[in-house]
Amino acid sequence: MILEYLNTLQTQASNWQGLAITLLHVAIILGLTWLALRLSRKALARLRQHMQSELDDLERIKRLDTLERVFRYVATVVIILVGAMLVLSEVGISIAPILATAGVLGIAIGFGAQSLVKDYFNGFFLLLENQVRQGDVVQVADKTGLVEEMTLRYIRLRDFEGSVHYVPNGTVTSVTNRSRGFAYAVIDIGVAYREDLDEVYAVMREVGAAMRADPELGGKIVDDLEIAGVDQWADSSVVIRCRFRVKPLEQWGVRRAFLYHLKKAFDAAGIEIPYPHLTLYAGEDKQGRAPALPLQLQREAD
Repeated sequence: MILEYLNTLQTQASNWQGLAITLLHVAIILGLTWLALRLSRKALARLRQHMQSELDDLERIKRLDTLERVFRYVATVVIILVGAMLVLSEVGISIAPILATAGVLGIAIGFGAQSLVKDYFNGFFLLLENQVRQGDVVQVADKTGLVEEMTLRYIRLRDFEGSVHYVPNGTVTSVTNRSRGFAYAVIDIGVAYREDLDEVYAVMREVGAAMRADPELGGKIVDDLEIAGVDQWADSSVVIRCRFRVKPLEQWGVRRAFLYHLKKAFDAAGIEIPYPHLTLYAGEDKQGRAPALPLQLQREAD
């Protein structure tokens, strides 16, 4: 009886010891997983800062920010998966059947979730070809806005009203990037038909030169005002098209500033900015003589 009792105590002690060792190993694995996550994030952040310090190009800096976010996401998923498999193996659960089941399940999910696979493939090539980056203003899938986040799965946009749009990468068939390299602030100016176009051109160039000399606006404009000329004859105005070459994302602000200053310049120069109206003529001939009124109308006028 005493031997049996001692054997039982020894067995229980061995079991508790084995459980304690297993828990210790699990704690070490979890601690190493947490440490690996912290180190990977810090390493990626320092690598990005080091590479950005050697770059003066805003476009490349934006691309580095986007790639850093994607690599951090991928590293997080890989580290967590490895840590989870090590924990399962430590507690005595064989991961081989799990991996085999995951492989078969992955194939089944791949056939049933082709759109998800397409999202990741499209996202990979969007990043590889540098089509979209965080901080760009783009138009994708009929949505336009600022790219707040770019992952392998989706693009998160915020439009001018503040609405957030999540666009799956699989639905992106074309990308219109409005902030790559430079942009054009295109402005259509309407003046009355009676105005001298040469005078209008001169006033527009004066306003453009003043904007380039302005300490705040001058840094946003790359080249002088380019006047394309008369674009169309509208119902009540002559439409003149012009444009500024500006830095990325500055086309809207420069356009509004030019319209603001040009309105004041037109008012000072007496240049009419037309609006829809109707002009009545009294039937004058080319010499400016009006025909005589009928007798009945003359009597009514008297």
